[in-house]
Amino acid sequence: MQDNLDEDIIFIKQAMSKVPDYSRVTEFISGPGIHKLKLRFDIKKLRNDLKILQSKNKSQNKQNENGFGVYPLTQRPGQKEWTENDLSGRYWIRGDKRYKEEPREKLIEEKQFSEFNPKLKGTYFEKVYTELIKRFPIGRMRILSKGIYNCNSWHRDPEPRIHIPIKTNPGSLFIVNHHLTHLPADGSVYFTDTRGYHTAINGGESTRIHIVAALAYEQIKN
Repeated sequence: MQDNLDEDIIFIKQAMSKVPDYSRVTEFISGPGIHKLKLRFDIKKLRNDLKILQSKNKSQNKQNENGFGVYPLTQRPGQKEWTENDLSGRYWIRGDKRYKEEPREKLIEEKQFSEFNPKLKGTYFEKVYTELIKRFPIGRMRILSKGIYNCNSWHRDPEPRIHIPIKTNPGSLFIVNHHLTHLPADGSVYFTDTRGYHTAINGGESTRIHIVAALAYEQIKN
């Protein structure tokens, strides 16, 4: 028989004496590396223009139920085609049992993506872009969608990102280093310091869709 003073036994008994608080899991909780900005956009207009865009791009990235996984909102001036590297870009990952950090893909110079996609001129997406560039240096700005029961790799990027959720669900979560939270799609704008290790999880039953804009500040060297 275990000693009644065994620390593990005491801990488990104390844990079983109360129910965890799960009331706030659908809220945004600020933490290191993730912050809600004062800036807001009209979620109804965002969703309306997304619906129109989806109806015109049913054949793009068929593996995603919403018609696309990545759709560019900004481009290099005059750009007509996007490579896989343009749509993803450099990141670092510790991918296996060695725990060794390694780079993936080529480094993208974010400030090159200085032109709004002319196919979307006059849409609310252009309004969002215009408001963002008044305040911040914006590089690649994309619509990113994530299918159900899915997550990104655990990685870090060269630059932070702005996230604007358009469609989400309670099982859609964002993790930066050791902080995890939900990002409600209510017109809010979030700064995410993706220079830290991070991932996006969609554990819900509908696709998650965000506008994600890279911040093209001069990179700080460690």
